[in-house]
Amino acid sequence: MGGSGFLGSHVIRQLVERGDTVRVWLRPSSSAAALEGLDTEVVRGGLSDGAALRAAMKGVDAVHYCIVDTRAWLRDPTPLFATNVEALRGVLDAAIEAQVPRFVFCSTVGTIGIVDSGLADEQTPHEWRHLGGPYIETRIQAEDLVLEAARERGLPAVVLNVGTTYGPRDLAPTPHGKLVRSASRGKMAAYVRGAAMEAVGIEDAARAFLLAEERGRVGERYIVSERYLPIRELFEIAADEGGVAPPKVGLTIPVMKVIGAVGTAWSKVARRDTVVTLTSVRLMHLQSALDHGKATRELGWEPGPTEDAVRAGVRWFNNRH
Repeated sequence: MGGSGFLGSHVIRQLVERGDTVRVWLRPSSSAAALEGLDTEVVRGGLSDGAALRAAMKGVDAVHYCIVDTRAWLRDPTPLFATNVEALRGVLDAAIEAQVPRFVFCSTVGTIGIVDSGLADEQTPHEWRHLGGPYIETRIQAEDLVLEAARERGLPAVVLNVGTTYGPRDLAPTPHGKLVRSASRGKMAAYVRGAAMEAVGIEDAARAFLLAEERGRVGERYIVSERYLPIRELFEIAADEGGVAPPKVGLTIPVMKVIGAVGTAWSKVARRDTVVTLTSVRLMHLQSALDHGKATRELGWEPGPTEDAVRAGVRWFNNRH
Protein backbone atom coordinates (compact mmCIF):
# COMPACT_ATOMS: atom_id res chain seq x y z
CA MET A 1 0.00 0.00 0.00
CA GLY A 2 1.48 3.30 -1.13
CA GLY A 3 3.21 1.60 -4.04
CA SER A 4 3.17 4.68 -6.25
CA GLY A 5 5.52 6.51 -3.92
CA PHE A 6 9.31 6.58 -3.74
CA LEU A 7 9.77 4.12 -0.88
CA GLY A 8 6.73 1.96 -1.64
CA SER A 9 7.76 1.40 -5.23
CA HIS A 10 11.21 0.27 -4.13
CA VAL A 11 9.67 -2.16 -1.64
CA ILE A 12 7.54 -3.57 -4.47
CA ARG A 13 10.55 -3.85 -6.75
CA GLN A 14 12.44 -5.89 -4.17
CA LEU A 15 9.42 -8.11 -3.46
CA VAL A 16 9.09 -8.85 -7.17
CA GLU A 17 12.82 -9.54 -7.44
CA ARG A 18 12.50 -11.95 -4.49
CA GLY A 19 9.93 -13.86 -6.51
CA ASP A 20 6.82 -12.81 -4.61
CA THR A 21 3.40 -12.32 -6.16
CA VAL A 22 2.61 -8.70 -5.36
CA ARG A 23 -0.78 -7.04 -5.15
CA VAL A 24 -0.50 -3.25 -5.15
CA TRP A 25 -3.19 -1.01 -3.66
CA LEU A 26 -3.45 2.35 -5.41
CA ARG A 27 -5.93 5.12 -4.89
CA PRO A 28 -7.94 5.97 -8.04
CA SER A 29 -5.91 9.14 -8.67
CA SER A 30 -2.47 7.61 -8.07
CA SER A 31 0.00 7.22 -10.91
CA ALA A 32 1.33 3.75 -11.68
CA ALA A 33 4.47 5.08 -13.39
CA ALA A 34 6.73 3.79 -10.61
CA LEU A 35 5.47 0.25 -11.27
CA GLU A 36 6.29 0.24 -14.99
CA GLY A 37 7.97 -3.01 -16.00
CA LEU A 38 7.09 -4.80 -12.76
CA ASP A 39 4.83 -7.84 -12.76
CA THR A 40 2.19 -6.85 -10.20
CA GLU A 41 -1.56 -6.98 -9.70
CA VAL A 42 -2.89 -3.46 -9.29
CA VAL A 43 -6.05 -2.89 -7.26
CA ARG A 44 -7.52 0.60 -7.03
CA GLY A 45 -9.81 1.94 -4.36
CA GLY A 46 -10.40 4.59 -1.75
CA LEU A 47 -8.98 4.22 1.72
CA SER A 48 -12.47 4.61 3.17
CA ASP A 49 -13.74 1.52 1.31
CA GLY A 50 -13.47 -1.14 3.99
CA ALA A 51 -14.91 -3.92 1.85
CA ALA A 52 -12.39 -3.25 -0.93
CA LEU A 53 -9.55 -3.14 1.58
CA ARG A 54 -10.56 -6.47 3.10
CA ALA A 55 -10.84 -8.02 -0.34
CA ALA A 56 -7.40 -6.73 -1.33
CA MET A 57 -5.86 -8.16 1.83
CA LYS A 58 -7.53 -11.55 1.54
CA GLY A 59 -5.01 -14.37 1.27
CA VAL A 60 -1.87 -12.22 1.50
CA ASP A 61 1.22 -13.18 3.50
CA ALA A 62 2.00 -9.60 4.48
CA VAL A 63 0.85 -6.00 4.10
CA HIS A 64 3.57 -3.39 3.60
CA TYR A 65 2.01 -0.03 4.44
CA CYS A 66 3.82 2.99 2.96
CA ILE A 67 0.99 5.51 2.62
CA VAL A 68 1.78 8.89 4.19
CA ASP A 69 1.13 12.56 3.54
CA THR A 70 4.44 14.28 4.32
CA ARG A 71 3.41 17.89 3.63
CA ALA A 72 4.49 19.32 6.98
CA TRP A 73 4.08 22.88 5.67
CA LEU A 74 0.30 22.81 5.06
CA ARG A 75 -1.63 25.72 6.54
CA ASP A 76 -4.65 23.49 7.01
CA PRO A 77 -3.57 20.18 8.59
CA THR A 78 -6.89 18.47 7.86
CA PRO A 79 -5.48 16.41 4.94
CA LEU A 80 -2.62 15.22 7.15
CA PHE A 81 -4.96 13.89 9.81
CA ALA A 82 -7.33 12.44 7.18
CA THR A 83 -4.62 10.36 5.49
CA ASN A 84 -2.09 9.70 8.23
CA VAL A 85 -4.51 8.93 11.05
CA GLU A 86 -8.16 8.48 10.09
CA ALA A 87 -7.59 6.46 6.92
CA LEU A 88 -5.11 4.29 8.80
CA ARG A 89 -7.80 3.39 11.35
CA GLY A 90 -9.88 1.79 8.61
CA VAL A 91 -6.87 0.00 7.15
CA LEU A 92 -6.00 -1.49 10.53
CA ASP A 93 -9.60 -2.62 11.03
CA ALA A 94 -9.53 -4.31 7.61
CA ALA A 95 -6.16 -5.95 8.29
CA ILE A 96 -7.38 -7.34 11.60
CA GLU A 97 -10.59 -8.64 10.06
CA ALA A 98 -8.65 -10.19 7.16
CA GLN A 99 -6.26 -11.77 9.70
CA VAL A 100 -3.15 -10.73 7.79
CA PRO A 101 -0.10 -12.68 9.02
CA ARG A 102 2.16 -9.62 9.05
CA PHE A 103 1.69 -5.86 8.87
CA VAL A 104 4.84 -3.79 8.26
CA PHE A 105 4.20 -0.11 8.92
CA CYS A 106 6.27 2.78 7.59
CA SER A 107 6.73 5.34 10.33
CA THR A 108 9.34 8.08 10.61
CA VAL A 109 12.39 8.95 12.67
CA GLY A 110 10.32 11.99 13.67
CA THR A 111 8.60 9.84 16.31
CA ILE A 112 11.91 9.14 18.07
CA GLY A 113 12.90 11.26 21.05
CA ILE A 114 15.82 13.65 21.45
CA VAL A 115 18.90 13.25 23.65
CA ASP A 116 21.35 15.88 24.89
CA SER A 117 24.36 13.75 23.98
CA GLY A 118 25.10 10.45 22.28
CA LEU A 119 22.57 8.63 20.13
CA ALA A 120 18.81 8.32 20.57
CA ASP A 121 17.14 4.96 19.98
CA GLU A 122 13.72 3.30 19.97
CA GLN A 123 13.46 3.60 23.77
CA THR A 124 14.12 7.34 23.92
CA PRO A 125 10.92 9.04 25.14
CA HIS A 126 9.41 11.49 22.68
CA GLU A 127 9.03 14.85 24.40
CA TRP A 128 8.97 17.35 21.53
CA ARG A 129 5.62 16.80 19.82
CA HIS A 130 4.63 20.38 20.72
CA LEU A 131 7.51 21.59 18.54
CA GLY A 132 6.97 19.34 15.53
CA GLY A 133 3.72 20.77 14.23
CA PRO A 134 0.72 18.87 12.83
CA TYR A 135 2.75 16.50 10.64
CA ILE A 136 4.76 15.09 13.55
CA GLU A 137 1.56 14.92 15.61
CA THR A 138 -0.14 12.82 12.96
CA ARG A 139 2.83 10.48 12.70
CA ILE A 140 2.92 9.96 16.47
CA GLN A 141 -0.81 9.26 16.51
CA ALA A 142 -0.47 6.86 13.56
CA GLU A 143 2.34 4.91 15.18
CA ASP A 144 0.36 4.74 18.43
CA LEU A 145 -2.61 3.29 16.53
CA VAL A 146 -0.45 0.55 14.99
CA LEU A 147 1.25 -0.36 18.26
CA GLU A 148 -2.10 -0.38 20.07
CA ALA A 149 -3.51 -2.71 17.40
CA ALA A 150 -0.54 -5.02 17.95
CA ARG A 151 -0.78 -4.87 21.72
CA GLU A 152 -4.55 -5.07 22.21
CA ARG A 153 -6.11 -6.35 19.00
CA GLY A 154 -3.78 -9.09 17.85
CA LEU A 155 -2.43 -7.40 14.72
CA PRO A 156 1.05 -8.84 13.96
CA ALA A 157 2.49 -5.41 13.24
CA VAL A 158 6.08 -4.21 13.03
CA VAL A 159 6.97 -0.49 12.90
CA LEU A 160 9.90 0.89 10.90
CA ASN A 161 11.11 4.40 11.76
CA VAL A 162 12.56 5.46 8.43
CA GLY A 163 14.98 8.33 7.86
CA THR A 164 15.06 10.64 4.84
CA THR A 165 15.53 8.44 1.77
CA TYR A 166 17.88 9.12 -1.13
CA GLY A 167 18.64 7.26 -4.32
CA PRO A 168 17.50 6.45 -7.85
CA ARG A 169 13.98 6.30 -9.33
CA ASP A 170 12.69 9.33 -7.42
CA LEU A 171 10.05 10.00 -10.04
CA ALA A 172 7.99 12.75 -8.42
CA PRO A 173 10.61 13.84 -7.25
CA THR A 174 10.36 14.11 -3.47
CA PRO A 175 11.10 17.52 -1.89
CA HIS A 176 14.49 16.28 -0.64
CA GLY A 177 15.15 14.70 -4.04
CA LYS A 178 14.59 18.09 -5.67
CA LEU A 179 17.27 19.58 -3.40
CA VAL A 180 19.76 16.90 -4.42
CA ARG A 181 18.95 17.40 -8.09
CA SER A 182 19.40 21.17 -7.81
CA ALA A 183 22.69 20.85 -5.93
CA SER A 184 24.01 18.41 -8.53
CA ARG A 185 23.33 20.97 -11.25
CA GLY A 186 24.84 23.97 -9.47
CA LYS A 187 21.47 25.55 -8.83
CA MET A 188 21.56 25.56 -5.03
CA ALA A 189 22.47 29.07 -3.90
CA ALA A 190 23.00 28.36 -0.20
CA TYR A 191 22.86 25.79 2.56
CA VAL A 192 21.72 26.05 6.18
CA ARG A 193 24.43 25.85 8.83
CA GLY A 194 23.53 23.34 11.52
CA ALA A 195 20.77 21.74 9.48
CA ALA A 196 20.96 17.94 9.34
CA MET A 197 18.74 14.90 9.04
CA GLU A 198 18.86 11.16 9.60
CA ALA A 199 19.34 9.69 6.13
CA VAL A 200 19.35 6.32 4.40
CA GLY A 201 19.65 4.91 0.91
CA ILE A 202 16.29 4.11 -0.63
CA GLU A 203 17.23 0.55 -1.54
CA ASP A 204 18.52 -0.11 1.97
CA ALA A 205 15.30 1.28 3.44
CA ALA A 206 13.21 -0.94 1.17
CA ARG A 207 15.25 -4.00 2.12
CA ALA A 208 14.42 -3.35 5.77
CA PHE A 209 10.74 -3.95 4.97
CA LEU A 210 11.47 -7.43 3.62
CA LEU A 211 13.62 -8.21 6.64
CA ALA A 212 10.97 -6.90 9.02
CA GLU A 213 8.39 -9.14 7.36
CA GLU A 214 10.58 -12.16 7.99
CA ARG A 215 12.29 -11.36 11.29
CA GLY A 216 10.67 -8.37 12.98
CA ARG A 217 9.18 -8.86 16.44
CA VAL A 218 5.49 -8.03 16.69
CA GLY A 219 4.85 -4.73 18.43
CA GLU A 220 8.44 -3.54 18.07
CA ARG A 221 9.92 -0.43 16.47
CA TYR A 222 13.12 -0.42 14.40
CA ILE A 223 15.12 2.62 13.35
CA VAL A 224 15.88 2.39 9.63
CA SER A 225 18.40 5.16 9.06
CA GLU A 226 22.10 4.92 8.27
CA ARG A 227 23.56 8.18 9.52
CA TYR A 228 23.08 11.76 10.65
CA LEU A 229 23.82 13.81 7.54
CA PRO A 230 24.45 17.59 7.62
CA ILE A 231 22.72 19.38 4.76
CA ARG A 232 26.02 21.01 3.77
CA GLU A 233 27.61 17.58 3.29
CA LEU A 234 24.57 16.37 1.34
CA PHE A 235 24.93 19.26 -1.11
CA GLU A 236 28.68 18.74 -1.38
CA ILE A 237 28.20 15.07 -2.28
CA ALA A 238 25.54 15.90 -4.87
CA ALA A 239 27.61 18.70 -6.38
CA ASP A 240 30.72 16.52 -6.55
CA GLU A 241 28.83 13.76 -8.35
CA GLY A 242 27.34 16.30 -10.72
CA GLY A 243 30.72 17.91 -11.43
CA VAL A 244 29.75 21.36 -10.20
CA ALA A 245 30.73 23.62 -7.32
CA PRO A 246 28.77 23.22 -4.07
CA PRO A 247 26.95 26.19 -2.53
CA LYS A 248 29.34 28.44 -0.60
CA VAL A 249 26.88 30.62 1.31
CA GLY A 250 25.78 29.25 4.67
CA LEU A 251 22.62 30.66 6.25
CA THR A 252 22.47 30.45 10.05
CA ILE A 253 19.53 28.99 11.95
CA PRO A 254 18.58 32.44 13.37
CA VAL A 255 18.40 33.80 9.82
CA MET A 256 16.31 30.82 8.76
CA LYS A 257 13.94 31.42 11.67
CA VAL A 258 13.35 34.95 10.39
CA ILE A 259 12.74 33.59 6.89
CA GLY A 260 10.41 30.95 8.38
CA ALA A 261 8.47 33.61 10.30
CA VAL A 262 8.07 35.64 7.11
CA GLY A 263 6.96 32.53 5.24
CA THR A 264 4.41 31.67 7.92
CA ALA A 265 3.00 35.19 7.93
CA TRP A 266 2.89 35.38 4.13
CA SER A 267 1.13 32.04 3.96
CA LYS A 268 -1.61 33.27 6.26
CA VAL A 269 -2.09 36.55 4.43
CA ALA A 270 -1.91 35.09 0.92
CA ARG A 271 -3.80 31.95 1.91
CA ARG A 272 -1.23 29.86 0.10
CA ASP A 273 1.06 27.13 1.38
CA THR A 274 4.80 27.71 1.49
CA VAL A 275 7.47 25.14 2.27
CA VAL A 276 9.61 27.37 4.51
CA THR A 277 7.73 28.01 7.76
CA LEU A 278 8.67 28.29 11.41
CA THR A 279 7.82 24.61 11.84
CA SER A 280 9.82 23.41 8.85
CA VAL A 281 12.83 25.44 10.04
CA ARG A 282 12.61 23.80 13.48
CA LEU A 283 12.55 20.38 11.86
CA MET A 284 15.81 21.20 10.03
CA HIS A 285 17.88 21.10 13.21
CA LEU A 286 15.75 19.74 16.04
CA GLN A 287 16.35 15.98 16.01
CA SER A 288 19.19 13.90 17.44
CA ALA A 289 21.47 11.43 15.73
CA LEU A 290 20.09 7.90 16.00
CA ASP A 291 21.31 4.39 16.72
CA HIS A 292 20.06 1.76 14.23
CA GLY A 293 21.76 -1.08 16.12
CA LYS A 294 18.49 -2.82 16.99
CA ALA A 295 17.63 -3.26 13.30
CA THR A 296 21.09 -4.69 12.70
CA ARG A 297 20.90 -7.10 15.64
CA GLU A 298 17.35 -8.32 15.19
CA LEU A 299 16.66 -7.93 11.48
CA GLY A 300 20.14 -8.40 10.09
CA TRP A 301 19.88 -5.00 8.41
CA GLU A 302 23.25 -3.68 7.25
CA PRO A 303 22.86 -0.39 5.35
CA GLY A 304 25.47 0.85 2.92
CA PRO A 305 26.83 4.42 2.98
CA THR A 306 24.15 7.01 2.33
CA GLU A 307 26.70 8.88 0.23
CA ASP A 308 26.61 6.05 -2.33
CA ALA A 309 22.83 6.32 -2.53
CA VAL A 310 22.94 10.10 -2.99
CA ARG A 311 25.45 9.69 -5.81
CA ALA A 312 23.30 6.99 -7.43
CA GLY A 313 20.33 9.35 -7.20
CA VAL A 314 22.29 12.15 -8.86
CA ARG A 315 23.31 9.86 -11.72
CA TRP A 316 19.71 8.76 -12.16
CA PHE A 317 18.41 12.35 -12.21
CA ASN A 318 21.03 13.61 -14.61
CA ASN A 319 20.86 10.65 -16.98
CA ARG A 320 17.07 11.00 -17.09
CA HIS A 321 16.91 14.70 -17.94
